[in-house]
Amino acid sequence: MEAAGLEWLLVPMQQLVSWGAAGAMVFGGVVPYIPQYRDIRRTQNAEGFSTYVCLVLLVANILRILFWFGRRFESPLLWQSIIMIITMLLMLKLCTEVRVSNELNIKRRSFAAADSKDEEIKAPPKRSYLDFDLNYFWHWSKFTDYVQCVLTFTGVTGYITYLWLDSSLFVETLGFLAVFTEAMLGVPQLYRNYQNRSTEGMSVKMVLMWTSGDTFKTLYFILNQAPFQFSICGLLQVFVDIAILLQAYLYSYYPQKPVSHTTHPASTKAL
Repeated sequence: MEAAGLEWLLVPMQQLVSWGAAGAMVFGGVVPYIPQYRDIRRTQNAEGFSTYVCLVLLVANILRILFWFGRRFESPLLWQSIIMIITMLLMLKLCTEVRVSNELNIKRRSFAAADSKDEEIKAPPKRSYLDFDLNYFWHWSKFTDYVQCVLTFTGVTGYITYLWLDSSLFVETLGFLAVFTEAMLGVPQLYRNYQNRSTEGMSVKMVLMWTSGDTFKTLYFILNQAPFQFSICGLLQVFVDIAILLQAYLYSYYPQKPVSHTTHPASTKAL
């Protein structure tokens, strides 16, 4: 009788914990970007955040959704990808608006200064992904260009996946590419910090949340026996997060002289 009463209490508790873990998987991935989003809106400066992080996550989650059609994994992971894609598009929209706004302000100030020398200072030409100029890739002046690029990538990869969906080798490779790409999430930020010899403008809160979220996610993969690609690449992602935290510590306590490097004419940094 006592065991039955205990079981009556444990079952709802287990269900509640299961729902909580699923909710954390779905929405936990977007939480790290909230402080970064707020910082960019507050300062109107997106230089500390690499938009290539958005590119990595968009590619990874699009591939993960396509992988789901070939090998059905848990639905929270599928919803996580959908929510993450929406979040990255919002981040891109904000970063693009802030960057273009700053460029326009520079042009307006130069134009207003009644000086013949100011005529030499011109705003960079607007670019779209149809230009196929690698120097301007993922550095366009309109948010719609990013959306068009993402839709094109989704359409091409979706069509290829449809043709090869019956091949288990292709499906498993697709799954590996999805989680491996996501594991490389922190690499653009890692490289940018190395270039600048500083982590100024980067939200340390965001990276701390990355680390805790990726640790939780990797444990979730292992305990729920997710496809092996998920667990391996989850561990790799945690190691990259730790490397970025080490950069934040080193550059904070041991400032280094920035390395001079050629900047892109349309922005202050290549990434």
